[in-house]
Amino acid sequence: MSTKKIATVNKSLLHMLRRAEQYAVDLYAEEVGPKGLTPRQFIVLLAIDNNEGMSQTELVAKTGIDRSTLADLVARLIRKGHVQRRRTKEDARANSIRLSAAGRRVLEATHSGATNVNKRLLAALPTESRKSFVAGLEGISKELDKALTAANSKKRKTKPQRSTR
Repeated sequence: MSTKKIATVNKSLLHMLRRAEQYAVDLYAEEVGPKGLTPRQFIVLLAIDNNEGMSQTELVAKTGIDRSTLADLVARLIRKGHVQRRRTKEDARANSIRLSAAGRRVLEATHSGATNVNKRLLAALPTESRKSFVAGLEGISKELDKALTAANSKKRKTKPQRSTR
């Protein structure tokens, strides 16, 4: 095998993003510990804290976690006593999600570890590259959001309409 092919693998953005994710998850486990929230649980609780009372559908949009995975995550967080779910007054089909007192405590206990992960990840980059790195990741996230919105819109348009009879 030639060195050129190995260099190509090491320059693959997909590969490097996956490796960066592995590193971030390892740092998170180290900072938060095995008994703490998972990274996704932390993000869900943080989103709920920042948008108290939002619906599960809005939570999907805020976190980028697909609907079925998020429903499972919320169900587990409810069983652990971290969140509460109630039907909204505006739409009896929608659920409003709120942090419980226990959820707020575990979020606060995890927050410093998650903040340290961010600091440690950015420390791996030259100081002058950090802002552009974060901006680049935000750009990728926005593109994903646009693609998901377009896909959801397309699904709604192609869904057969129910009869109103």
